[in-house]
Amino acid sequence: MKTVRLGQSDLDVTPICLGTMTFGEQVDEATAHSILDRALERGINFLDTAEMYSVPAREATYGATETIIGNWFAKNPSARGKVVLATKVAGPSRGMPWVREGGGMTAQDIVNSCNASLKRLKTDVIDLYQIHWPERHVPSFGNLYYNPSLEKSATSILEQLQALDSLVKAGKIRHIGLSNETPYGVHEFVRLAEQHNLPRVATVQNVYCLISRALENGLDETMHRLNVSLIPYSPLGFGLLTGKYDQSGTEGPDAPKGARIATYESVRKQRWGRPEALAAARRYNALAREHGLTPTQMALAFCYTKWQVASTIIGVTSIAQLDEDIDAWGTTLPAGLLEKIDRVRLEMRDPAN
Repeated sequence: MKTVRLGQSDLDVTPICLGTMTFGEQVDEATAHSILDRALERGINFLDTAEMYSVPAREATYGATETIIGNWFAKNPSARGKVVLATKVAGPSRGMPWVREGGGMTAQDIVNSCNASLKRLKTDVIDLYQIHWPERHVPSFGNLYYNPSLEKSATSILEQLQALDSLVKAGKIRHIGLSNETPYGVHEFVRLAEQHNLPRVATVQNVYCLISRALENGLDETMHRLNVSLIPYSPLGFGLLTGKYDQSGTEGPDAPKGARIATYESVRKQRWGRPEALAAARRYNALAREHGLTPTQMALAFCYTKWQVASTIIGVTSIAQLDEDIDAWGTTLPAGLLEKIDRVRLEMRDPAN
C-alpha cells in the first residue's frame, strides 16, 4: 500500500486512515488500544480524531477519544513517530454548550482547543489540525440549504488563519485542514493564505459515499484545481452500506444490537436515519451481491478507487471490522458496475447529503 501526499504539505499517509470517533462510546479503552495496535501492524500510518469525540457527542465523553489515543501513545512511545496524527477544533457549539461556553469560535478558542488537544493526546505536535465545521453558518450534517439570515459569523477566515499560523510558528501544529466545508470556504482559505503568507489548507474532510456524493458537484473541481486533498469520512454511510440494516431497518426489536443508528436516536434523526437513505443503500447493497461482492467491499472500493480521494477514513468497533475494511483494499469495480452505480444515483440522487 503506497503512501499519498496530502495537498502541498509534506505529509505522506496511507490511503486508508483510521477514524476513532467510536473510541470512548462504543469502544472501551482496552479494545481501542488493540485496534490501534492492529492498525499499525497492518501498515496504517494515519489516525484521525477530534476534540468533540466520541460520537454521538455528549458532555460526558467530550475529549474522551483524544484521551484514549494519548494513553496509547504513553504506553507505546515509539508509536507516535510512526503515525500522522490528525485532530480537529470544533466549530461554533450550536447546541453543545460543553464545547465552549461562548458558543462561537474565536481565534483564542482555536489556540485554547489546540493546547487542550495536545495535553489529552500526550504529544508535542499535531500533524494535521482541522476546523471541524465552518465558523460560518453553512448547511452541514444533513442540512441542505444556505440561509443568509442565519449568519452570525464573528471571526473572519483571515483571523482563523492567523490563529492557526501562530500555532504553526509555535511548533504545535504542522499543517492545517478543513472539514464539512463548501467550495467557497476552500477557495477563500486558500486565497487568503496565499495573499498573506499564512498556512495553506492541505486537506478537506467531508462526507463521501454511495448515498452521499454531493462533493462531486463542484467541490471536487475546487479541490483538484487548488491541490487540496480529500480525506472522506463515512464511506460506509454510517453502516447503511454494510447491509446490516437491509432486513431489519434502523430501529425496532430486529435492528442490530450495538450498531450506532440502531442504538442512538440522535443519529437516526440526522441524514443517516432518512428512509430514503436506507432505501438507496438497499439498492446499492443488492447491486454488490449481484456482482459477487459484499456491500462493504463495494462501498469501500468505490471510495478507495475514486480519483477525488486521497485517503479514506474508516471507523470500526472491532479488530474484525478493521481487518475487513483493510482487506477490501485492492478491490476494483468493473466499468459496467460503475455505470449501474451511477444509474442508481441518477434515480435516487444523494439521500444522505
